[in-house]
Amino acid sequence: MTEVLPLSTYGHSSVIVFFVLSGFVIAYITDTKENTLPSYSASRVSRIYSVALPAVLLTLALDAVGRQLYPALYDLPFDQFLVRIASSLLLLNEIWFVSITSFSNVPYWSICYEMWYYVGFALIVFFPGRRGIAAAALLGLVLGPKLLLLAPVWGAGVLLYHWKALARFSEPVGWLLALGSALGIVLFHQAGVDEHLSEWFKALIGPYWHTQLTFSKFFLGDWLLGLLVFLNFAGMRIVSVRLAPALLAVERPVRIVAGYTLTLYLLHQPLFLFWAAVLRGDPAGYGYWWAVTALVALSVALAGRLTERKRGALRRWLQQRFSELGQRWSSWRPAASSRP
Repeated sequence: MTEVLPLSTYGHSSVIVFFVLSGFVIAYITDTKENTLPSYSASRVSRIYSVALPAVLLTLALDAVGRQLYPALYDLPFDQFLVRIASSLLLLNEIWFVSITSFSNVPYWSICYEMWYYVGFALIVFFPGRRGIAAAALLGLVLGPKLLLLAPVWGAGVLLYHWKALARFSEPVGWLLALGSALGIVLFHQAGVDEHLSEWFKALIGPYWHTQLTFSKFFLGDWLLGLLVFLNFAGMRIVSVRLAPALLAVERPVRIVAGYTLTLYLLHQPLFLFWAAVLRGDPAGYGYWWAVTALVALSVALAGRLTERKRGALRRWLQQRFSELGQRWSSWRPAASSRP
């Protein structure tokens, strides 16, 4: 697959870009729209679970059928069903040195990082002072080192949104940041910097602990790549006014496609394997993989209309429930504190 679809080798790097972007978006929405805990919680939970729940169940079904059609195509685990389903739904696949693959859905790991970054961010933003920071630190202790190692990448997006000095940079500086960082990203991949840093770290801590870090074992390279992405986004914020006509021209189709991105991300691997098993074509043929890709795109379009495109109703229901819980908590606290 990777020989015919070379961009698949950039999967991990894409997650790093996603983390920086996610931190930026979350900082923006909490500053402008979701500025209460009920609204923030309802939006984040509905965003994740409107797709994650169907994705976990659909992956199980797709793998069950695909394995019957083309067993040799599947080299990923298909056992311990209750453990894999429960950990996936609770987003606990990657805590401490546990690593539980969600059947064939290997990319699911990053959403298990992402959701806990949402939670940690909410603790810091919506709980006053030291209590929020202490609660976030306690959460980090519960989750373990793997999630903490990539947290700075996500936090870089938050920092970028709140970087006020950026407004004082000139347009030439913006172009320098945007183009220079883009070149840096290309050179980063061409030179295999992430692999070299990972091997150095492996020699430092030993193969066993290096393996235990699973998707976080590339964290040194991820920090560097995250910095380059940060600088690229910073530059684009400065020059975006110059690019506004072109960006506005594609705004509508981009918004439409964006409504399916989480579905695409959380289902693309199980769907690729499933349709490859159904078609059973020549793995070296481009026609085979283009056909598989087209079927995956159609499947994502259909699934997306039933999942994240329908999340609005779930978000409104959750916000009502969370608001009611908040009111009950507020009414209970004074009575509890008045006891001798």
